Amino acid sequence: MQTQTIDEIKKVIVTELPGMMQRDPEIRAFIMDLTKERYADRVDTKSRFDRIMDELKRDREASEKKWEEQNRRWESQEKKWDEQNRRWEEERIARDKRWEENQRVINEMLAAIKRVDHRIDRTIGALGARWGLQAEGAFRDGLKAIVEDSFGVKVERYEDYDHDGVVFGRPDQVELDLIIKDGTLIICEIKSSMSRSEMYTFWRKKEFYENRHDIKAVRVMVISPMIDPRAMKVAESLGIETYGYADDVKI
Repeated sequence: MQTQTIDEIKKVIVTELPGMMQRDPEIRAFIMDLTKERYADRVDTKSRFDRIMDELKRDREASEKKWEEQNRRWESQEKKWDEQNRRWEEERIARDKRWEENQRVINEMLAAIKRVDHRIDRTIGALGARWGLQAEGAFRDGLKAIVEDSFGVKVERYEDYDHDGVVFGRPDQVELDLIIKDGTLIICEIKSSMSRSEMYTFWRKKEFYENRHDIKAVRVMVISPMIDPRAMKVAESLGIETYGYADDVKI
């Protein structure tokens, strides 16, 4: 019976208490006094809220300072990188300029050397041509003296003009050295040097003379201290005798 009464009282309290707190200030104050230990009042709640906000503010300010410091460090590092990149770029440009200048100097030196080489080549060529002509003349005169005095033969310089261009492919002067002994004809080419093409040219000059004068040479020879190995093969195939020195000639 007592338990039911307590339950009924609880139901009445739950049902009637909200309305009673609204209508009766004393009851509301009594209830608030009983429960104030469990719930913070407005002042305490505001104080706690303020403390939380202050902590959040301090945390935010600390974070902002950290970010600002980090950004400052990044900016400082970027400045260093920019400065380093600028130096590298200046060094690269300076190296490129030095390389271009070196190339210019080298090219100028090569051009100068090339010009000198051309002048030397022309000079040597001119001297060589002049020496060759003089050497051939001296060699021819020496051979003439040797064979005429030693073998009792006659050495003649034959010159004619090839109007049909049989020898050189165009009209030009044809020159040969002739050795004549007892009516026997030897056609000779006396040169300071003899190339493969010159050996063929000599053979055509020989045929030109034979056809022009209707006579055959009993011997055909080249006397030269410098005969190209390829010219030697041509001489062998055509039956041309070759001698390096006038003393080697057997008449």
